[in-house]
Amino acid sequence: MTATTDGSTGAALPSRAAAASDTDRTAHEAAGTRDTAARATRRATEFLLALQDDQGWWKGDLETNVTMDAEDLLLRQFLGIRDEATTRASALFVRGQQREDGAWATFHGGPGDLSATVEAYVALRLAGDAPDAPHMARASAWVRERGGIAGARVFTRIWLALFGWWKWEDLPELPPEIIYLPTWVPLNIYDFGCWARQTIVPLTVVSAHRPVRPAPFPLDELHTDPADPNPAKSLAPVASWDGAFQRLDKVLHRFRKVAPRRLRKAAMRTAARWIIERQENDGCWGGIQPPAVYSVIALHLLGYDLEHPVMRAGLESLDRFAVWREDGSRMIEACQSPVWDTCLAVIALADAGVPADDPRLVRAADWMLGEEIVRRGDWAVKRPQLPPGGWAFEFHNDNYPDIDDTAEVALALRRVRHHDPDRVEGALGRAVRWNLGMQSKNGAWGAFDVDNTSKFPNRLPFCDFGEVIDPPSADVTAHVVEMLAAEGLAHDPRTRRGIDWLLAEQEPDGSWFGRWGVNYVYGTGSVVPALTAAGLPGTHPAIRRAVTWLERVQNEDGGWGEDLRSYRYAREWSGRGVSTASQTAWALMALLAAGERDSAAVERGVRWLVETQAEDGSWDEPYFTGTGFPWDFSINYHLYRQVFPLTALGRYLNGDPFERPPLARTARPHGRGAAGEG
Repeated sequence: MTATTDGSTGAALPSRAAAASDTDRTAHEAAGTRDTAARATRRATEFLLALQDDQGWWKGDLETNVTMDAEDLLLRQFLGIRDEATTRASALFVRGQQREDGAWATFHGGPGDLSATVEAYVALRLAGDAPDAPHMARASAWVRERGGIAGARVFTRIWLALFGWWKWEDLPELPPEIIYLPTWVPLNIYDFGCWARQTIVPLTVVSAHRPVRPAPFPLDELHTDPADPNPAKSLAPVASWDGAFQRLDKVLHRFRKVAPRRLRKAAMRTAARWIIERQENDGCWGGIQPPAVYSVIALHLLGYDLEHPVMRAGLESLDRFAVWREDGSRMIEACQSPVWDTCLAVIALADAGVPADDPRLVRAADWMLGEEIVRRGDWAVKRPQLPPGGWAFEFHNDNYPDIDDTAEVALALRRVRHHDPDRVEGALGRAVRWNLGMQSKNGAWGAFDVDNTSKFPNRLPFCDFGEVIDPPSADVTAHVVEMLAAEGLAHDPRTRRGIDWLLAEQEPDGSWFGRWGVNYVYGTGSVVPALTAAGLPGTHPAIRRAVTWLERVQNEDGGWGEDLRSYRYAREWSGRGVSTASQTAWALMALLAAGERDSAAVERGVRWLVETQAEDGSWDEPYFTGTGFPWDFSINYHLYRQVFPLTALGRYLNGDPFERPPLARTARPHGRGAAGEG
């Protein structure tokens, strides 16, 4: 023991000189971090600005999995338009995604997926790969070990049924008469999320026709027993929901045999009108590939030839989903994200210090203003009195503006000093009114619809893949709350209801679930900035719990990462995974919003971003940090690795964008009007 400065005995205390030295060293290290962060921010800013299109928008590749490429080839085979060059390029991409064990995964580093492997295998067979080639033999063996085609999801078996590789009668029935169900009847088409609705309507036509094109080759090697490819399965108990819906499917199969021909034909004509009315100006449906594929097949079965303007436009739109790579391969995007990418890029650049009146930001604002949707879409089924006003995710998707994009576009526009402020204010006013009107009855927000929470669609045997409903989520609700706060509505009762819902949804460990990004890091990175923007102090217990969780799951290298397995195994994988640029940025955005700018966790996270940045100002990120459907359909947004790190670094250097000029918002009243429907 040694004597302390006050004469008592105990552990030696540092001298004042030593303490001062430590303080100086800490300050010096912090200053060094800020300097390197500033340099990284400048490089990232230059890199991102160079990616802007002349029209003002940004768009990164949207990478999913090889089922998109396989189904594109199968569609072309079905229509008789498959060509050698396209097939060769697609096959090159598909082969490059195969795992060592012969399977294909649905995200980088993920486990093999049976349905994706079946579809990829068939695509390569179309390309001429022999079944006894080593890579093909490994794939077919992997499929057989996991139950063969019979174990694949319904959508995969539908594609195979188109060529006689599977029996239509062994698939769940989906009658086109569903189009006539009124909205108050369970399982009407508006009980489904918009993406499922757009897919199901054309599939009812396909299911009714049960077409079969001659198979170009057999697929016996993908069955565990080719003589009995689909062994009978026992039904679930009658008293269970699964058992009830299995028996409903049997009833629908029997109904098919007795359905009045006139009624069925009328239902298919109605479905065709529904499909055509929702075709976008660019020929696509909903701006996403799967509904477009099934819509083209359905209309073709109803007699629309390939030269019909609707069909020609649809096929041309599908070509625009193709990304041709330098190696000659061809990747199919499931969707394109220019509005989302552009608003996130504007937020990142503005927060990084690009002046609010910079011509490049103004050009981006002009483009976003031109993308505003001012006509009604399917959302009006639940909100018939609500005036339109919002933005979609894609270049063309006027039927389905979404609440998330609308909130983020509003936040982006508020950061730009535009030469026509009245135009901006008008668009923002409509956006606020529309978002408030789309509030669900529990106080939160879903992505596309109001109160789209029926549990019945998920029970259908047909719906064995991904989410088919659109319930409110923490990340979307947080973005709306953040936008409303930026518009001076933090104390509006509707905003407070959203805040209350968010506080009630916090996980016991302090995190929030991420519906549209992976996963708890994304949810937490979305919610904390929203809560603090709405006035909750950094000392609020919910904020402190979130900070504690983020500090606990920070990786040893200083970054943050979360594997998609957290959607299935939350306890083991929540907040756990290889550090990535986007997820590290989300964690930093939450910590900075919570007032942790000078914390060790923030400094380590910033250093990780600086040290992993490439010389050209970019970041590499092969891991998938976005989701279409949690676990089932994962997305690698190639621009996430650029916009979110730049946003985090900008806020680390410059603070809250709405607490410094020239980004101060203009206070103005927002009347309830039709938004009172929310």
